[in-house]
Amino acid sequence: MTPSSAPPDPAGRVETHGIDVIPDDERRGRARELFAVWAAPNVSYLSLVLGGALVLSGLTMWQAFAVIVVGNLLWALVGLVAVSGPAAGVPSEVITRAMFGVRGNRVAIAVNGWFASLCYLALNWAAASVAAVSLADRLGFPAGTGMTTVIIVTIAAITLAISVYGHATIVKLYLPFTLALTAIFVALAAFVMGHTEWGYRPAHPLHGGALWAALSGGIALIASTPLSYSNSADFSRYLPRATSRGAVAMWTALGGFVPGVLFTALGVMAGTALDMSDPQEALATIVPPWFQPTFLFAIILGAIANNAMTAYSSGLALQAAGVRIRRSLSIAVNGAIGVGLTLYALLVSNFLDTVSSILELMAALMGPAIAVYAADILWRRNRYDGHLLTDESRGGLYWYTGGVNWAGVTALLLGTIVASQCLDTSMYTGPIAGAAGGLDLSLPAGITVSATAYVVLMRAHRRRARA
Repeated sequence: MTPSSAPPDPAGRVETHGIDVIPDDERRGRARELFAVWAAPNVSYLSLVLGGALVLSGLTMWQAFAVIVVGNLLWALVGLVAVSGPAAGVPSEVITRAMFGVRGNRVAIAVNGWFASLCYLALNWAAASVAAVSLADRLGFPAGTGMTTVIIVTIAAITLAISVYGHATIVKLYLPFTLALTAIFVALAAFVMGHTEWGYRPAHPLHGGALWAALSGGIALIASTPLSYSNSADFSRYLPRATSRGAVAMWTALGGFVPGVLFTALGVMAGTALDMSDPQEALATIVPPWFQPTFLFAIILGAIANNAMTAYSSGLALQAAGVRIRRSLSIAVNGAIGVGLTLYALLVSNFLDTVSSILELMAALMGPAIAVYAADILWRRNRYDGHLLTDESRGGLYWYTGGVNWAGVTALLLGTIVASQCLDTSMYTGPIAGAAGGLDLSLPAGITVSATAYVVLMRAHRRRARA
């Protein structure tokens, strides 16, 4: 390649860009590359866990399949958010300044971006470490505090290295990651299908309000995965500005939807024959001994793929929240905090239960947040200028009033408040959900209220600005 056409941040070299604008002459790639970027972290053990949870909640196999498809339709919102990346040339963490203002966005990103990322880092590293400890034990290395610590640090180091090298390395690695993980899970599917009870019905079938509560809760559980990815522009911003919006949205959404449906359904099929309260141990009873290390390796690789993207975005979130450090250092800081939380969770306290409960509650925030983002894209017709978005001065276009766009903040708060009243989790049940017998309507209520309120308030803002 000639110097003018060579990518500035090739795979295997530390990415130099952070939340700054990607110049047009540095844009590269095709929309279809996004499929592997999103498929690799979603061909995962977590999908099996979620599928097994649906069976444990009392649903039949076919009811669970329907819940999986409906919940994964929320990947369409992730695809829609991704189209803002090529238009603006900056990550999602900066584009959301258009919705919340420069100062308002710092608070929103600190909570919904940075803090949530740290929770997910700890959860995924903990799951990978448990699998790695089991694998090490099979290889003759007995588990202990020292071994667990070494394993956690090693997994984190590999994850953070991918994140620091950045976008080009992620795009390069995630296609082989996807192929390897798919091959392993397809082999696992062959063993699972041999034991699946296709006519499965729970011992105590659900009816009436109990059934609707389980269905709504299951949809919210499955949808929580796509709702956590309101950062999809982070991985599309390097695409040329003229890249088809439809292609960007389609390949992003399909990358999450296809493995999300197939491998969560695999967890459901396993749940018809096994007790999926401990999926790793349950699946070990139906696969041959020679395949078990391969399956454990897939759990570790899937967690690394998931967390490498999470750590990458968490570094951008820390910068967008106002911390003036380079991207690679921000990733290292977040990684150190994530490792500390993971070590504390596995060696000292049952901290992960608390983290899981926090994330259940944050679903009431994540739905409205991505709804405001998607509404803004449609309202502005995806017209974003990265240079204006990176202008943090008081006279900048996105300074609004005192650095806050009260239309976006109000819409987000309204959606979150309404969603919280409709939430039904193990830690908290809102009054509306309680009155409805556990029917969890937080997802449609939060999304509808926040998106509607945002468009109405922004139209009023535009009228005032013109006047």
